[in-house]
Amino acid sequence: MAYVLQVDFTMDGPFGDEMANAFADLAESINKEEGFLWKIWTESPETNEAGGIYIFETKETAGKYMEMHTKRLAGFGITNVNAKIFAINSKLTAITNGPVK
Repeated sequence: MAYVLQVDFTMDGPFGDEMANAFADLAESINKEEGFLWKIWTESPETNEAGGIYIFETKETAGKYMEMHTKRLAGFGITNVNAKIFAINSKLTAITNGPVK
């Protein structure tokens, strides 16, 4: 069973293309994390929020990444991180065309 890691936090930017350029190396490094499958990057310049929806192979690998990422964000001065791990209901997700099994 795969697990979702949902993360969001406030930040002053960058957003859009500037965010993509600034965080391209970070995105590449995430691909190398243990148990990582994929991520959707989220942003809201209107509310100064960003984050992501991650999928990991196991609850343990999601938890390890969540702990490491929260510390990394704190190093950037971002301390108001909301992070939660959820199990995926594969049967219902398949009905709604979710890309996980």
